[in-house]
Amino acid sequence: MNPTPNSLPAADGPEAPAWGAVISMALGVFGLVTAEFLPASLLTPIAADLGITEGAAGQAVTVTAVVGMVASLLITSLARNIDRRHLMMIFSGLLVISNLMVATAPGLTVLLIGRLLLGVALGGFWAMSTAIVIRLVPAASVPRALSMIFSGVSGATIVAAPVGSYVGELAGWRFVFVLTALLGVAALFAQFFTLPKLAPSGTSSIKTLGTVLKRPGIALGLVAATLVFGGHFAFFTYLRPYLEADIGAGIGMVSALLLGFGLANFVGTLVAGSLISRSLKMSLAALPLFMALIAVLLVTTAPPLPLAAVLVAFWGFLFGAVPVAWSTWLARTIPDEAESAGGLLVASIQFAIAMGAAVGGIIFDLSGAISVFGTSGLILALAAIGIMVGVRSRPEASMA
Repeated sequence: MNPTPNSLPAADGPEAPAWGAVISMALGVFGLVTAEFLPASLLTPIAADLGITEGAAGQAVTVTAVVGMVASLLITSLARNIDRRHLMMIFSGLLVISNLMVATAPGLTVLLIGRLLLGVALGGFWAMSTAIVIRLVPAASVPRALSMIFSGVSGATIVAAPVGSYVGELAGWRFVFVLTALLGVAALFAQFFTLPKLAPSGTSSIKTLGTVLKRPGIALGLVAATLVFGGHFAFFTYLRPYLEADIGAGIGMVSALLLGFGLANFVGTLVAGSLISRSLKMSLAALPLFMALIAVLLVTTAPPLPLAAVLVAFWGFLFGAVPVAWSTWLARTIPDEAESAGGLLVASIQFAIAMGAAVGGIIFDLSGAISVFGTSGLILALAAIGIMVGVRSRPEASMA
């Protein structure tokens, strides 16, 4: 029998679900991802205020992703003796400190240090999240709990881009980061009152990462995930400059388009389970393929504003299902080493974000957003081909 999210080992979950704890984690995700996405919606004012290029300001995304990648790989071994409840609260505390540093940053250096701390929180949180959820609810409720966690991501996508750009225009970009720090405070209190004690589980060592990576199909799956997320974040990080410079949208229209992106992303998250239940592998491949087609249309047709709005929203819808699909892939293929496997997947995603933002920034400064989108489409097409050719969606029979 091949394990699926509904057949995870029963011993890994309690008899009664701790939904309050799951909600507190979703709140933490909401705050972390909101902070992660904010630079994309505030790139222009941040660059102007600090006296740097938009490409340089985009490296605020890069440093967060690089540190998140390292943290996700090391957290299970470095924190092998720390109660996971305490770890979640530490990550929420780092969220607060990070946003306050960014909000008061006098220049690029302090801004990047603040974003570095956010990377630690992001990488650590995501590496632990799936493993913790498995221990908070019965096995049969794991898919629902994971959907709740990812609803925090979708909520952040809705809020961070449009609200960040709009509030930033009214009260300044620094005030937006102060508000995000308050989200961290709320998450910290919610986790304090709802998360139970969670002793470390699994082997939690660097060696375990290598063992998991050697399992059939895992390395190729992680490479494919890296390409998918890298292609997306190259697109998303420089979406606002594209809307302003290439489409001619004002701040109000930019906020509306980003809101449409976020709402469509939320819907994509809601329908992801239905798509994945039909065929996980087909979902993993079809999502980046359709995103690549959107990139081609944006690059080759110079669409008018209404069509651009539809294409951007459709991209948001497609990407809403992407994290759910890859989390399901992890739960199906490596349920017995969820912490270590989660660290590897998060590291791949954070590396993708870093490369997407960094390479995208270089391309943007050289030849603009259209070239960034073209590169994004090529990466996503390669990912779709790689998934169809070699990515496994189920574990070996010996793991059943």
